[in-house]
Amino acid sequence: MMATARAIGARRITDTLILGATVAFAILWLAPIIWVVAMSLKPNQELMRSTAGFLPIPFTLDNYIGLLKLETVPNWLMHSFLVAVSMTCVVLVVSSMAGYAFARLEFPFKKTLFLLMIAGLMVPEQSVFIPLHTMFSDWGLHNTHFALVMPRVAVPIGVFLMTQFFRGVPKELEEAAAIDHASRMTIFLKIMLPLSVPALTTLGLFTFIFAWNDFLWPLVSATKADMYTVTLGLASIQGNFAFTEGLGSVMASAVFASLPIVLLFLIFQRFIVAGVAMSAGK
Repeated sequence: MMATARAIGARRITDTLILGATVAFAILWLAPIIWVVAMSLKPNQELMRSTAGFLPIPFTLDNYIGLLKLETVPNWLMHSFLVAVSMTCVVLVVSSMAGYAFARLEFPFKKTLFLLMIAGLMVPEQSVFIPLHTMFSDWGLHNTHFALVMPRVAVPIGVFLMTQFFRGVPKELEEAAAIDHASRMTIFLKIMLPLSVPALTTLGLFTFIFAWNDFLWPLVSATKADMYTVTLGLASIQGNFAFTEGLGSVMASAVFASLPIVLLFLIFQRFIVAGVAMSAGK
């Protein structure tokens, strides 16, 4: 009994220490975000005197109102939404089909191709910008939605995630469907895809977040202001804002660009956790 009580006490102490460390790291991570939000809600005259403090006192919405008055902002939002949605849809289609092929089908050089796909995770995206830029320039496709979407649809992590998920689905389900004369495409569409909703949701959210926050490739491909995404557009005006409108307007643009992603993550976070846990467990 004494040993059991000591073990329980030691476990409680350990859990308390882990919880305290987690809370401390969370506060450290949230502090810069809270500071940025607070500065975006302060008058620029106040920020010229001091940027210290986590409370927006005095409070104002002028920085956000000035940002929304820009005629180009709705256009940038539309481009970001179109690019993010298009990229997400194509990535889900490609990754689910490739993942199912690697998990269930037999074809020549399967293991070699899978290793090459995994090796793609180690290639920095910046290393392929020059050939991509040259290729799309030769095709005359820069400053188009096609150029903003297509270079990012082959996602190795997406294929790996779906492969791991499909490998964990019992083969008996497919065998039972095959006995009922279901084709391979019918099995994929009516059995495997419905079962993979958690993994697809996770992959879709990660892809949408990546596409919305993407800055480097739009900076290379979108050279005209009327094709800017929201991240590129807001970055292009931040220098002017810092000199003319003030620091508060710069912070407001940062919050404005991040808010849709934060809301999306908060709404679907349980799907992200479930999808990652299921794929890792499989």
